[in-house]
Amino acid sequence: MRVISGIARGTKLYTLNGMETRPTLDRIKESLFNIINLKIKDTEILDLFSGSGALAIEALSRGASYAVLCDFSKNAIEIIKKNIEKTKLNEKSKIIKLDYEKCLEKLSQSKNKFDVIFLDPPYNTNYIYIATKKILEYNLLKKDGIIIAETDDLDRIIKEINTLDINIKDVREYGRVKLLFLEEI
Repeated sequence: MRVISGIARGTKLYTLNGMETRPTLDRIKESLFNIINLKIKDTEILDLFSGSGALAIEALSRGASYAVLCDFSKNAIEIIKKNIEKTKLNEKSKIIKLDYEKCLEKLSQSKNKFDVIFLDPPYNTNYIYIATKKILEYNLLKKDGIIIAETDDLDRIIKEINTLDINIKDVREYGRVKLLFLEEI
């Protein structure tokens, strides 16, 4: 896994061993950033289930001004720190080791808002629904902001998301991986 574009282009990133995380493949990451490229410059990013930090690091490399990377796993946090250090993006990032719900609550208390929020939780969970509900409840998305969620169970996620005040702007499918682009109504 590597940084595809921007100031850290070509940097190989550390990943977690084992089945604890499932990194977004470079080809999917490249497609994703081609879609949202105009939304990245000078934006604030939240990478909620950060894993290795690859999505936030790619955004920072392409010109995002700031990123919060959150993960609950001690091993993931260690990898994120190594990747942030390796890409020299320390000053543009904040790493939080918390459960995603507690992280969202903490961010709301400090009045944070984000232009782009990445949700790439473990599959076979309802974390996309819960996180999206909390993001809306805590008003964490800036005007014209976007939530990008990765799943392998599109029908279930759409059914859950349709109960919220959020618009599914776009869906992209890359084999097993599906990306949902969500905007507030």
